[in-house]
Amino acid sequence: MFTAAFGAPETILLAGLGGLLVGSFLNVVIRRVPLMLEREWALQSAPTPTEAIPSEATPSEATPPFNVIEPRSHCPHCLAPIRARHLVPVISWLALRGRCASCATPIGARYPLVEIGTALAFAIVAARLPFDLSLLDALLVTGFLIALAMIDFDTQYLPDQLTLPLLWLGLAASVFAPLAPGIDPSQAILGAIAGYLSLWSVYHAFRLLTGKEGMGYGDFKLLAALGAWLGTQAILPIVLLAAIAGSIVGLIGIFVFGRDRNQPIPFGPFLAAAGWLVMTFG
Repeated sequence: MFTAAFGAPETILLAGLGGLLVGSFLNVVIRRVPLMLEREWALQSAPTPTEAIPSEATPSEATPPFNVIEPRSHCPHCLAPIRARHLVPVISWLALRGRCASCATPIGARYPLVEIGTALAFAIVAARLPFDLSLLDALLVTGFLIALAMIDFDTQYLPDQLTLPLLWLGLAASVFAPLAPGIDPSQAILGAIAGYLSLWSVYHAFRLLTGKEGMGYGDFKLLAALGAWLGTQAILPIVLLAAIAGSIVGLIGIFVFGRDRNQPIPFGPFLAAAGWLVMTFG
């Protein structure tokens, strides 16, 4: 999609530092958005409101707000609020030796890894794109893709709360600040349609032939969002890259690690990675 336009070192450094901060926020999104969905489903299915909240995922109508902003960051084990000095990306985790400051419960290494991975992804994007609105577009898409990939890896669903905003932002960007040359509103709309229908067709053909569901509707919406940002010409390479990577990982899991061949593998992380590669490297 882009030519090899390398950013200035200070831009790359700034993007990397910003990626650390964004990665810290993405950790909150990755953890809380699935819980928000579970709480919403619990409220919809409960015959009567409960009076207490035994856990984060069992709310009542009178429950205090629970979203990516409220309540403040806390330990999921002891629920103690995390002090501001313990929220510094990566450094705080290292200083605490990967444990909660209040209860000493181990904190998974994935938290700093998401922060470092986001920082590296932001720095690479800044190295590939000129310093203009397209860079801001690409950083925004990168953040969404990291969150979606991790949530799908954990839960095997891609929430509408992220896929649909990514889709609408892509359509809006085609009007005001296209991510790539030639992505006008008509290209964005066609890209969204092509992205959705391509996987929708594969899904129904696979179900007709095998009687099984090969993927979820969240995958359709994610590819539609990528089509809105990158246009129709990006759909085929994204699908091919994702399918090849998914097949390789699946075969390695089966023949090397003994994974059950009937156990589903989330396709969202491969779509997100392929979309990011096509967006960044063409």
